[in-house]
Amino acid sequence: MSKRDEYLPGPAAGAEVQKAGERWTLVIVRELRHPPEKVWQALTDPASLREWAPFDADRSLASVGPVRLSTVGTPAPQISATQVTRAEAPKLLEYRWGDNDMRWQLEPLGDGTRLTLWHNIDRGFIAMGAAGWHICLDVLERFVADEPIGRIVGGEAMKFGWPRLNDEYTKQFGL
Repeated sequence: MSKRDEYLPGPAAGAEVQKAGERWTLVIVRELRHPPEKVWQALTDPASLREWAPFDADRSLASVGPVRLSTVGTPAPQISATQVTRAEAPKLLEYRWGDNDMRWQLEPLGDGTRLTLWHNIDRGFIAMGAAGWHICLDVLERFVADEPIGRIVGGEAMKFGWPRLNDEYTKQFGL
């Protein structure tokens, strides 16, 4: 059995919702065992993104400017021509993905990194987003540890505990 076949996400944890009027933001905090420089590489390098992220990028996200992000695991790829608005290695990365603002903050934590993601998502999709990011960040953690299990996104996530996570986050967020 491969490491991928053995993967199942743990319980819903580490996420919260911030509400400002009609604007909802998913906030996820993860503590990773690797330094910010290594995590930054995984967040910005197109080859690394292909290992864990729900989209592909046509260039590195490590510098400000235009970028094309293509969703993965959807019936038809959705391509967003967008902008990286802040790239302060290895601390802060901001860009738009479709209609959503994404903000990644990396803080040193001992030998590792506290990773915080802010993702503004429509209220109707916020638990789904939390479940999806939960799995993506688990895969990211394994990739950064040099134990890659391969990207798990879209319909394939259904086989890896996504429905349970979606239910758990729905309850946690009081939706």
